[in-house]
Amino acid sequence: MEKYHVAVIGGGPGGYVAALRAAQLGLNVVLVEKASMGGTCLNRGCIPTKALVKSAELWREMNHSETFGLSAQGLSFDYTQVMARKNQVVATLVGGIDQLMKSKKITVVRGLAELSQPGKVLVNLPGEEKLEILADNVIIATGSEPSRPPIPGRDLPGVVTSDEALEEGKFPARVVVIGGGVIGMEFASIYASFGAKVTVVEMLPAILPNVDEELPKRAVPTFKKMGMEIVTKATVKEIKRQDEELLVVLEDAKGVREVVCDQVLLSAGRRPVLTGIDIEKLNLKVEKGALVVNAKLETGVPGVYAIGDAVGGIMLAHVASAEGIVAAENCAGLDSSIDYRVVPNCIFTYPEIAGVGITEQEAKAQGLVVKVSKFPFTGNGKALTIGENIGTVKLICKEDGILVGAHILGPHASDLIHELALAIEKGLTGADIAHTIHAHPTLSEAVMEAAHGLIGKPLHQA
Repeated sequence: MEKYHVAVIGGGPGGYVAALRAAQLGLNVVLVEKASMGGTCLNRGCIPTKALVKSAELWREMNHSETFGLSAQGLSFDYTQVMARKNQVVATLVGGIDQLMKSKKITVVRGLAELSQPGKVLVNLPGEEKLEILADNVIIATGSEPSRPPIPGRDLPGVVTSDEALEEGKFPARVVVIGGGVIGMEFASIYASFGAKVTVVEMLPAILPNVDEELPKRAVPTFKKMGMEIVTKATVKEIKRQDEELLVVLEDAKGVREVVCDQVLLSAGRRPVLTGIDIEKLNLKVEKGALVVNAKLETGVPGVYAIGDAVGGIMLAHVASAEGIVAAENCAGLDSSIDYRVVPNCIFTYPEIAGVGITEQEAKAQGLVVKVSKFPFTGNGKALTIGENIGTVKLICKEDGILVGAHILGPHASDLIHELALAIEKGLTGADIAHTIHAHPTLSEAVMEAAHGLIGKPLHQA
């Protein structure tokens, strides 16, 4: 029986990247995946939703083509074709990962893995056959699944999580989204862009609670203009079915009422999946359903690492990939660790929202004396030319001028944030950004203008 240097359980953005990095370092690697490569991100998360976001974006633009002097009469969309394109994009990327595994000579085993002792992985293959794999190191990358809150009626037909919503072939004209976090608001934005009547129900005082609170406040008017009703400080009491419709009974400050819809989307977060991992036999430490690891992604059991959503924390694909690289490097004998101080957070609503570093609220809670500068996209030439001038760039620096937080609401926020992530990572100041020449006309000039505000005043602002 061949013994591997590394066995990776799970082929998501954490697991397959860990396998690639380990192979790059010359290690003999086996990866066990029960379904398609790419995990939640590629098959039921990041990629398919962004394919839908693009279709929604085009639909919005075509419906406002008159603004650009263009006539587009008789427009229609075929949701079946929208979903078909999404599936094609996913299939292409999954195939690409499969090819990467082959080119790097990584052994891929299809089946459900079990781990009950270090260095030995038992794989339940299709049928009743089992395969035993020996490895010096095991990296647990088993991912997460959508949470289903204990709401009466949650199992009724038409009540779905993000997983099922991405497989729906029929467009829902009326949707209630339970949960105003990232997943809920992205889906709400997609549905509303296509013309659905969307009601978002959030139990907290505001949507997107982990974002600098100014950005969601600025975004809400646009969300409402798109046709969303956002109900905060509210709870869902029950979901009922009446003929072909669903009735969502919710309670807020105004009392109890029913909302009629065709689909209910449960988007109350995600929880780690540890199926097949024998926590007790391995003596692994678990907190809030997630495996506990140190900065090197070690579990405390020699030779057993854990990464991605299985360890909770920041459940983002790029974080899982970064953790996969660190775990693989430590398996190779390097001294690598993870630093979570600078993690970009991107939300693909319309308009987009992105942030990195600390929020203004966190700065105040930490007792930091900070300076805040903002520059609106209404003052940016490129934003006006593309018809996307909603939003602002907000920068936060300490007394010494060093940038500690950056938050963007507006066009291509998810792309613009990385200049600021690098700046925070390298300890740069507002002056460093302001004195860097930014091309014209570009959206990134809004970043430069906000940086000027940290050392004086934005140039293109009265």
